[in-house]
Amino acid sequence: MPAGIRLAGAWSWRLLVIAAAIAVVLFLIVQLRLIVIPVLVAVLVSALLVPLVSFLVRHRWPKGLAVTFALIGTLAVVAGLVTLAVTQIAAGSVGLSDRFAASYANLKEVLAASPLALSDAEINGYLSQAADALQADSQIFITGALSVGSSLGHLATGLLLTLFSLLFILIDGTGIWNWIVKIFPRRARPAIAGAGAAGWTTLGNFARVQILVATIDAIGIGAGAAILGVPMAIPIGVLVFLGSFIPIVGAVATGAVAVLIALVFNDWWVALLMLGVVLLVQQIEGHVLQPLIMGTAVKVHPLGVVLVVAAGALLAGIPGALFAVPVAAVLNVMISYIHSGAWRGDVPPAGVTGGSVLWQTIPQRPGFRPSRRLDTVETDRARETRP
Repeated sequence: MPAGIRLAGAWSWRLLVIAAAIAVVLFLIVQLRLIVIPVLVAVLVSALLVPLVSFLVRHRWPKGLAVTFALIGTLAVVAGLVTLAVTQIAAGSVGLSDRFAASYANLKEVLAASPLALSDAEINGYLSQAADALQADSQIFITGALSVGSSLGHLATGLLLTLFSLLFILIDGTGIWNWIVKIFPRRARPAIAGAGAAGWTTLGNFARVQILVATIDAIGIGAGAAILGVPMAIPIGVLVFLGSFIPIVGAVATGAVAVLIALVFNDWWVALLMLGVVLLVQQIEGHVLQPLIMGTAVKVHPLGVVLVVAAGALLAGIPGALFAVPVAAVLNVMISYIHSGAWRGDVPPAGVTGGSVLWQTIPQRPGFRPSRRLDTVETDRARETRP
């Protein structure tokens, strides 16, 4: 066999094995999604709350009181945003049918006067075709309506699991992580502990930066809607804030909703101005905030962000798009840390509480003197041979 064929064969079967292992992991995640998604949500939220709890404990707050304050404060903020949005929507939906009819008539006049010169018969024909297509696919909506009860049950179960997971992470996150590290062989524990610390730091940076970016988007689009006189500006801002946690896809969807509201409740030129505000905010986010802030925090190229979001959406829908970037960023940092060999020193990885305990469990041969610098394996092996 030529050397090239042997090399290609060796690479091929190894890549096939790796791909099969990844496929099995993804299959298990999809099958256990009702457990995996709440746990991931709890981990993501805990990356924000753990620093707050640590800050309160350092200022002589009891641990239980600090955890309770963090949990209740988070629930109060989320409940306040939802209540505010629902109240504003209920107040602004009065006379919605009349406004929709007026906007529809105005839109028909604009289309008739435009270069398209669409007549009422043509517009009604297009609407009829859309209604026929919707009726043809009505089985999908009927199935979804029948599964509402099951979906609500899953939602309640997931919410409770998220709260319990978040509570235990805040109370004893260090113990949970040390238990996970002890599952691995002793020689691998320094690498796993250091990679976990690096990944945790990256996850915290991502969560904080994402909240900052989402807040800027919500303020920009919500303020633009208020200035233009678009009703329900506050619900629009809340929707933009929540949608911004899904990179790219969330911004486009929430921006389309803002433009649609402006088209229904205002004139078409207000909708065009609202579209301009949405595009301006998204351009600032895409060309200023994401490269300067998000790129520094997660260290993932914008093209990589687009690809992982698309892959996550294809594999797991909205949850996949939501967790694609943080998972990719954490894996990137952890793999880079392990590959760098920085864990071969004798200093426990920074940021891992109790890491020194795990570090001391690594067996060392007689006469071994671990490197105090982050040297290569060959240097450490050479030092082992010293008398």
